[in-house]
Amino acid sequence: MELSSTGTLSAISLQDGWPLGIGARFVVDAHGTPALCLNEPGKLFVPAGSSSFNVQLQQSGSRTRQCTLLGNLEKPKDGFLLKKLCTRWEKKFGEEVDEGLLYVIKVDRILQLEDFKEDTVWITSLDYLNAEPDPLRNCAEKIVYEMDTKHTEDVLRVCHVYLDTQFQVTDAKLIWLDRLGFDLYLYSLEGTFTARVPFPREVSDEKGVKSSLNSMFHLAWEVEKGYVVPDFERVKLVKKISR
Repeated sequence: MELSSTGTLSAISLQDGWPLGIGARFVVDAHGTPALCLNEPGKLFVPAGSSSFNVQLQQSGSRTRQCTLLGNLEKPKDGFLLKKLCTRWEKKFGEEVDEGLLYVIKVDRILQLEDFKEDTVWITSLDYLNAEPDPLRNCAEKIVYEMDTKHTEDVLRVCHVYLDTQFQVTDAKLIWLDRLGFDLYLYSLEGTFTARVPFPREVSDEKGVKSSLNSMFHLAWEVEKGYVVPDFERVKLVKKISR
């Protein structure tokens, strides 16, 4: 949510009772609650009615993660929170926002989707509000791009060494990473697959993740050359996503 800046707000139309969706910019507070800038939504939607807010995040140009927050649209009641939201808005968009146009969504539950055609997962509002933002969220995209453009051979070698597949991987691409590991797309004659490789240990910053990746690249090279025998369990969970 923090990495996105726009989403689609949907609710029941005041005019004819049809579901109606409009695009909106937003920021989130410290707990991930979205605050939207809207010009008199009461003219469009049924007052105090249920609404949804869909947010999408494209990762590495290959995967589009999305989540849909279900809840109620309301005005912020906490003046201190409103001031903080205005500060976040100015920092994110480089402009001031009219306090009277800010609305928050009181989240009831969340539907998460890893990618188009993937299975959905329901998340409770309590789990969502208690979740900790990943420390790599602001640098993940840059690191993924660097790995996919400058370390393509290393990424492919990691697949051969760290993954236990029943097919020959001809190409691989890093999709995303977080403090616990990274997601990959694997390409072969049998189709396209996705897999997740854990880091040897949890990382907390850009320096740590690059250090872990470089260590894994080096170990994979040593294993490939036959200099060392791998002493870790290879990842067997590989999911096919296309033919």
